[in-house]
Amino acid sequence: MMGPSHALSGAAVWLTGSWALDQFAGYHQSPLAIAVGTAVCAGGALFPDLDLSGKVTRNQGGATVARTFGVFSLFLAEVIEKVSLGVYTATRLSKDPHRHNGHRTLTHTVPFTVLVGWGTTALCAAYGKWAVIGILFFMIGLALRGLFDEWAKRVGWLTITLLSLGAAVFTWVTLPADRGYPMLGLAVGVGSFVHIIGDMITSAGVPILWPIPIKRRMWRMIGIPDHIALRTGGKGEVVVLRTVLTIVSVLAALGLVAPAVLRSFNVPV
Repeated sequence: MMGPSHALSGAAVWLTGSWALDQFAGYHQSPLAIAVGTAVCAGGALFPDLDLSGKVTRNQGGATVARTFGVFSLFLAEVIEKVSLGVYTATRLSKDPHRHNGHRTLTHTVPFTVLVGWGTTALCAAYGKWAVIGILFFMIGLALRGLFDEWAKRVGWLTITLLSLGAAVFTWVTLPADRGYPMLGLAVGVGSFVHIIGDMITSAGVPILWPIPIKRRMWRMIGIPDHIALRTGGKGEVVVLRTVLTIVSVLAALGLVAPAVLRSFNVPV
């Protein structure tokens, strides 16, 4: 799937999950906490595509996520792509094909989603506010780049960088640590997993079963048949899927925010 679809799917899943927790588990969040979790999950839903690098010196190419912060994120994508390719080469079995790039390998696996979710939580616990600001800055930037793709192209990476930094600092100052920060790791991990599921409904698939070897293959791509698979950039993705995800997001947001607003005015809900 394309970047905007991934980001929108992350936002829709987080909003829907937050609504379900509110309705059935009594876990209430402030509008700001909901917004932060949604942004981080949307950014996390783009994070796995950092294994698709471009031309660093020309600030060109790469996935949507790789162009978020200009040459800096393109360089990071180049590093992650090479690490992913290295892991693929080191663990491939006899029937795994030779590859020249690491796209849709390591970062598109379940162990990776668990690692980034746990790593985010561990960083916040170990380094406090500086880790929180850094993670919010990065994930909010990815969310802006994905959710508002055309606008982000027009304003450029420097504007996205400045807006992300301002939003991260504002959020850290405003959001109570006991309710917002523990959810950051979960939001990143859920977003990354949603990305994998999104790529599974394309014909190319992802190695979601890695590192389980199957018939002398470690990196078997799991997807759905071509005749029902989404075509990247096609009407099924751009029109149908994004419309459904937008409707789900809006309905879940309304279901969350309306009771929260009423509670703030001491109105029973």
